[in-house]
Amino acid sequence: MKHSTKNLVAATLIAVCAAGTGWAQDTPKAGGTLVVALPGGTPRVLNPAVQSGTATGMPGSQLFASPLRYDEDWTPKPYLAKSWEVSDDGLKVTLHLQENATFHDGVPITSEDVAFSVDVIKKYHPFKSMFAPVESVDTPDEHTAVLNLTSPHPALMLAMSGQLMAIIPKHIYGDGQDPKNHPRNNQDVVGSGPFKLVEFKPGEHVILERYDGYWEEGLPYLDRIVARIINDSSARAIALQNGEIQLSTFEMEPTTINRLQSDENLTVTKEGYGGIGAIDWLAMNTTRGPLQDVRVRQAIAYAIDKNFILKALMRGTAVEAKTGIHPDSPLYNPEVEAYEVDLDKANALLDEAGFPLENGKRFELNIELPGFPGYKAQTEYIKAALSKVGIDVTVRAHPDFPTWARVMGNMEFDLSMDSVYNWGDPVIGVNRTYLSSNIGKGVWSNTQGYANARVDEILAAAATEMDAEKRKALYSEFQEIVAEEVPIYFINAVPQHSVYSNKVGNPPQGIWASSSPMDKIYLKD
Repeated sequence: MKHSTKNLVAATLIAVCAAGTGWAQDTPKAGGTLVVALPGGTPRVLNPAVQSGTATGMPGSQLFASPLRYDEDWTPKPYLAKSWEVSDDGLKVTLHLQENATFHDGVPITSEDVAFSVDVIKKYHPFKSMFAPVESVDTPDEHTAVLNLTSPHPALMLAMSGQLMAIIPKHIYGDGQDPKNHPRNNQDVVGSGPFKLVEFKPGEHVILERYDGYWEEGLPYLDRIVARIINDSSARAIALQNGEIQLSTFEMEPTTINRLQSDENLTVTKEGYGGIGAIDWLAMNTTRGPLQDVRVRQAIAYAIDKNFILKALMRGTAVEAKTGIHPDSPLYNPEVEAYEVDLDKANALLDEAGFPLENGKRFELNIELPGFPGYKAQTEYIKAALSKVGIDVTVRAHPDFPTWARVMGNMEFDLSMDSVYNWGDPVIGVNRTYLSSNIGKGVWSNTQGYANARVDEILAAAATEMDAEKRKALYSEFQEIVAEEVPIYFINAVPQHSVYSNKVGNPPQGIWASSSPMDKIYLKD
């Protein structure tokens, strides 16, 4: 299978004009400074090869290029790799690099840098499944890299896009120092992407400017990107409305979103987050007390009014999620059991499970309140909802994220609200939560202690299945099983939104939001 594209800028403009979108009527122009809110607070590092998260993703995706990029329809497109082939058996992926691509210090980007980057990502990035099947990388010439796999890996295309596969310079990071703590991760960064680093002040901003040696002629359009660190959502809203910033992504606060939607100078959209794939859910520890019984877990699901959460608490900003795969994913199965609120059914299941109602009470459970904002209202509502079927819930609030994470990682909980990201393909961000091999104290993945031999079998098969329809069928079955056994009660896709000024052309609306290159964003007159 071979893929290539020529003159991507022209093709993109033609396609959008044909589609009749509003911004296509403006001719992209060069110049200007885009001021954005940096999502996620201060990045730990600016190098995505060794760090996940949206705080690193936004600046990291501008500083470092990946081999591929993805459109909003989940179609892979050329980027640093101008074309590629996948062998018929799926065991070799050959990347053909842009021949005039250079790092920000002018050194050519070669296949040796690709091979080096894969090694660093495999060793230091937290998402171990992304490149686990990649056994080696051959470099037959400077512009050809051949990834050799031990088994077919359908997640590899997505793993080579967005912030997930930063191509870093071997001549900088191959100096014997620890890449994860390398001094060039935050200062004097030598990247491979459309923008280079001017200044990084933790707690304040990251300033980037266009790299004049970028391989795509005429790009990037912007002269500068100033990414301001504004942790308070109300402060970001004010900055958007008064024009101090022109773009903010990963906005999730319902009040803020609804407030900004009424501003005629701004566009608010939930599009562009399918790859990130964040989902809110109620985690249930299947190894403890009454929660070991599937009927109890089903009863809890029937006792919760999801529509109340979506409409009253999320104020219409979120969409329902019925499974652990994000609703925007082509692998999502919307036909699974939705557990519409039914207190009679919940009570009958609890009776059947051997927990009779005595003096208005059946048993006690704890629910953890995470040590970060956003879940207090949902947690208090769940406590009240479960009391209606005789489950006495105690809320245990945590002062910070590490305290809550320790309790979850050690499986010392009954219930907890949580949000987990898909990161493009289920192999990367979904499977980890359900594989029985990931059960273990101190392991931050299958904290529910969920084990099902058929689920393990399905996930193993889907991880190597290259036929798209067969793979979708496997994941559909997986979602049906998990919906029935309820180790997790899925509630909603996290209401991540992008907000941008009407002066911003071609805002980031692929599947990675601002964790994707901004080389085609421009400012209108």
